[in-house]
Amino acid sequence: MRISEVSEHCNISADTLRYYERIGLLPPVHRNDGGNRDYSDLDVRRVLFIKCMRSAGLPIETLIEYYGLVQQGDLTIKARKEILIEKRAELAARMDELQKTLDLLNYKINVYENALVEKEQELADPEG
Repeated sequence: MRISEVSEHCNISADTLRYYERIGLLPPVHRNDGGNRDYSDLDVRRVLFIKCMRSAGLPIETLIEYYGLVQQGDLTIKARKEILIEKRAELAARMDELQKTLDLLNYKINVYENALVEKEQELADPEG
């Protein structure tokens, strides 16, 4: 796939893809005869994984560490798993906090909806 296709498919800018390659988060992408990047299916899957992990809050440094371990082979499986377990725990804690925030917002909205209904009823029945 060309960089524009990967960019569209993954909803990530071409500049970001080039940046990830430049800093070593993506391995050097194969170039076609014209010198243009030609992303493989594995490259695209890696981009999608990186995007997912970034949206979950993983810093680029952690992803670089993770992919450094991947390149070292199967002897690093335990270390890679530990990184993911740690980040999963952090994400779960963040999700709990977000759920509490959502619950509070829903409560406040409900309070205001009830207040509006009461005001509307008062206005509809001024003697009430």
